[in-house]
Amino acid sequence: MYDLTPHLDAEVEPGTNLLLTGPPLTGKRSLAMDVLADGTDQGDGAIVVTTKDGAERVLKDYEKRTPYEGKPVAVVDCVTRQQGSDVRDSDRIKYASSPVDMTGIGIKLSEFLQAFGDRGIDRNRVVVHSLSTLLMYSDLQTVFRFLHVFTGRVQSVNGLGLFSIDSTAHDEQSLNTLKQLFDGIVMVSDDGDVEIRLA
Repeated sequence: MYDLTPHLDAEVEPGTNLLLTGPPLTGKRSLAMDVLADGTDQGDGAIVVTTKDGAERVLKDYEKRTPYEGKPVAVVDCVTRQQGSDVRDSDRIKYASSPVDMTGIGIKLSEFLQAFGDRGIDRNRVVVHSLSTLLMYSDLQTVFRFLHVFTGRVQSVNGLGLFSIDSTAHDEQSLNTLKQLFDGIVMVSDDGDVEIRLA
């Protein structure tokens, strides 16, 4: 089981994908990163797919939560190359060309999961921040197909997937379509209350 501490007093089965939804600036990303860091402290693999901040910034932020040097912590960066930087993949950071490059994002995730598996790490936590960025660049159907494969990959390795979305940026129909792909929803309200609903 994966526990969702420190913010939620709940445990979920391996292979669970959760949608974190709420208005902007309600701490969804922070919640997801804290759950990830808690896993790092227990020896779980951690992978962040970032569509908003570059990998360096994500790792700097992560280090404030937990020292990760020598631990299985990795970032799929969908931002830096899009901004025109000529960067190369490393053991810790892999770059997709942009948030539109969903095939690339999926491949980079699989490479990290494979590498962690080769190291004997059989528990992995994955955070995607944020689905709203993907929906800005692509249509709902494309994002849905991508997530169908992506959540399936998390499930197949008995991982924990946390996917953040800005609830105010999309219509109800789009949100309901995406919700079908998840095993549960974590709702963060304006005043910071957190509620979880598992399917």
